[in-house]
Amino acid sequence: MCKKDPRAWGMVVPGRQSDAPDMPTLTPISQQPGTGEHLWFFGGLTTIKAAGDGVMVTEQTAPRGSGSPLHVHHNEDEWFYVLEGELTIWVDGDTHAAPAGSFVFGPRDIPHTFIVSSELARFLLVTEPGDFAGFVRALAEPAPGPELPPGPPTPPDMELVMRTAAEYGLEILGPPGIPA
Repeated sequence: MCKKDPRAWGMVVPGRQSDAPDMPTLTPISQQPGTGEHLWFFGGLTTIKAAGDGVMVTEQTAPRGSGSPLHVHHNEDEWFYVLEGELTIWVDGDTHAAPAGSFVFGPRDIPHTFIVSSELARFLLVTEPGDFAGFVRALAEPAPGPELPPGPPTPPDMELVMRTAAEYGLEILGPPGIPA
């Protein structure tokens, strides 16, 4: 390998077969602004930008009060990067105010939840590995485009959420909102 080959520094190059036998060949992905699979999920807009190759990348847009139930992922890690607005994220007993530019990581097997604490928030939510996209798709409604659902957010059917979560290695520990 020549010095200009990124693999010489141990980097994995998307689309190239890795030298490591357990590393998959990755597929190139390109999503432009406003593109992706648009879904209404937990009171907001979820746009799946990538799902597969062991990672899910979504762009989330959600109004104040939207969020997730208190939960634990047993198959994937989850992280948030806030683009606009502010989230309040609770991870393993610690509450984090997360304004634009913030990054918060929720490792697998650690309880966490979040809520939109600004009028509107836009953020990246990424899980890896696992099939969290399957969970989202199972509970979401297709959106006609990159727009928020009409009307105020309605509480999810928690019985359905818990049943579906169990199928995807998630454990629901409590309702949406930051624990007291």
